[in-house]
Amino acid sequence: MDNKKVIIDSGPIVAFLNKSDYHHHWAKNQFSQLKPPFYTCESVISESIFLMQNVQNGTDSILELFGRELIKIRFRLENEMSSVTTLIKKYSDIPMSLADGCLVRMSERMSNSIICTLDSDFRTYRKEKRSVIPLIIPK
Repeated sequence: MDNKKVIIDSGPIVAFLNKSDYHHHWAKNQFSQLKPPFYTCESVISESIFLMQNVQNGTDSILELFGRELIKIRFRLENEMSSVTTLIKKYSDIPMSLADGCLVRMSERMSNSIICTLDSDFRTYRKEKRSVIPLIIPK
């Protein structure tokens, strides 16, 4: 993956940990092929924990990814609120979630990064107003 920094969304996290998820095998394959750590934001973790609330040991499994240093938070919303707000307003017709806005902003701030996601909205989003965001996404 050319030493790209992988920014990870909630979809692949949940799919990796939940064996009954439709994308489990895809996510498991990505986690085995990509080089950790994967970078994310608090909003993605909150979303992931919510989505895993009815899965046995779901929350613990997510938090364990931090303990094993597979995932690291590299974003402070309080420092990026203006930029994230601008993105959310720009894509209000989609609409863009807070987590998505944070990930797009992370891709703008982290050089040589790629977003791993299941969310096709990222095909529409642009960084720095018009640059396509490199993605790892199922076909």
